Amino acid sequence: MNPLPLIILCTCPDLATAEHIAETVVGERLAACVNIVPGLASIYRWEGQMQRDTELLLLIKTHRTIYPSLEARIRELHPYQLPEIIALPIQAGSAAYLAWIADSTGASG
Repeated sequence: MNPLPLIILCTCPDLATAEHIAETVVGERLAACVNIVPGLASIYRWEGQMQRDTELLLLIKTHRTIYPSLEARIRELHPYQLPEIIALPIQAGSAAYLAWIADSTGASG
């Protein structure tokens, strides 16, 4: 049985940061794949002030057993004081793809 697969959402301020995080976590087998989605407009409250920024979104595919290591690594690499790191369970998907996530991150055995 494969471990619970996750998709992690993480916003980044620029392409260089997004690519560096993506290449690092895939290279270290903390993620099987990272998609970089450009063109986000983020509106949020930070330190009592409304903020509006252009960001990129990372869609990171991993699994629950290595999530703590992935989160720690993102925190080390990310320039934000409080980076967005949100884990969502993948409820269903292609069995072959989910097995590939597990294999690519060393979770399959």
